[in-house]
Amino acid sequence: MSEPRPERTASAHFATSDSLSAYWRFYWAVADAQLARWLPQEPGRILDLSGPDFRGAPRAIADGHDVVTLLGSLDLPPRRPLTLVNGRVPAARRRSPGRLHPVVGDTTFLSGFADGAFDGVVADNRVLSRHLATEASLGEIARVLRPGGRLLLCVDSVVLGMALLAEQDRWPELSFAPSADVLLVPWPDGSITRCFTAEQVAEGVGDVGLELDWVRPRTVLSASTVEMMLARDPQALGRLVEMELHAGESDDYVGVHLLASARKPVAGSLPRQR
Repeated sequence: MSEPRPERTASAHFATSDSLSAYWRFYWAVADAQLARWLPQEPGRILDLSGPDFRGAPRAIADGHDVVTLLGSLDLPPRRPLTLVNGRVPAARRRSPGRLHPVVGDTTFLSGFADGAFDGVVADNRVLSRHLATEASLGEIARVLRPGGRLLLCVDSVVLGMALLAEQDRWPELSFAPSADVLLVPWPDGSITRCFTAEQVAEGVGDVGLELDWVRPRTVLSASTVEMMLARDPQALGRLVEMELHAGESDDYVGVHLLASARKPVAGSLPRQR
């Protein structure tokens, strides 16, 4: 009898976004679908802070939006998207595509952009978890959003942070993790990630004057479940994405990453009821 395959650790699954693995093909397909649902109905100007690994810029451009994407260097162009249909991004709405504007800049301090310059900001790919002073980043995002503009963000969750701490045998830190005001967790590559609960995400956007629309897991299905199902049926990706989109609408924050949407209120408008 063959030996059973060992369970992959949290870091093995999530320390790198290997686009060739079954789970990450699923993950980016879910991210693409979530972004398509979130994008504004009318074409606008979107600031993408998510880095060159993020596949969302082509989706927004195909949907008619002009996208300003911040890069550490112009030698790091945005990657081509991973999608379900022939490697191409279908336009979600019938309109002319927008344009991509790569800009070299710091995604923490957006001093090169005027107040109210953007209709939307996308801070995906865990970028705000890598900015340990997340409050400062959120303040800058709120500043460059126009009134009525929206933010889409994705951060590491406390669930992932606790898994990483347990894997590293950091039991004293793990015991305080659920109640910590700020949870910083070392990654295998030496970097530090800041992990959040749903309540901390809501508090963070509220403190900079943004109104939370919703917060939910990026994915609920486990990596092992996705890999097992795709190994059995390589054509099951579309069904898994649809299953995930329905599961993610629950209030169960078990996912390793949290996805949230918030908006900048219009002067004189009443607070939104959640």
